[in-house]
This record gives sequence, C-alpha cells and structure tokens, in this order.
Amino acid sequence: MNEEKSIIEDRGSSKGERVPIYQKLALTIREAAEYSNIGINKIDAMLKQPNCPFVLYIGTRKLVKRKEFERYISEKVAI
Repeated sequence: MNEEKSIIEDRGSSKGERVPIYQKLALTIREAAEYSNIGINKIDAMLKQPNCPFVLYIGTRKLVKRKEFERYISEKVAI
C-alpha cells in the first residue's frame, strides 16, 4: 500500500501542479493555439483535414500531437 502511494506522489499528481505545454505529448486545441500563435478556428480546420498527421482522437474529442504538430509547422511556409 505504501509503495502505491509513493508512486502516485512521484507522478506529481497533487492538485494545482501543471505540466508545461512544451512537455505534454498531446495538447488541447486551445493549448496548441497558445503554443503556436495560430488561431483556434484554424487549428480546428487543420484537424478536420483528411489524414491530418497530428490529430489524436480520444472518443469524439480531438487533441493535437505536439511533436507532430511542431514538425508539420516547421515544414510549412504558409498555412
């Protein structure tokens, strides 16, 4: 029992403690917009494109795969 508790504590699960955006694997659309300076509506439209390389579906919820999003942006001149 004590071992389980220490594992949970080691994960930083205390309330109020947040993971910085640059360390997250997946971002919400709002976080991706803040991170990239691209508007929420534009990111949402990009996620709706067929074969979008950085969309991750969790049920009906859409998240942005951060590393793939960064790679995609770095290869573009215009969006």
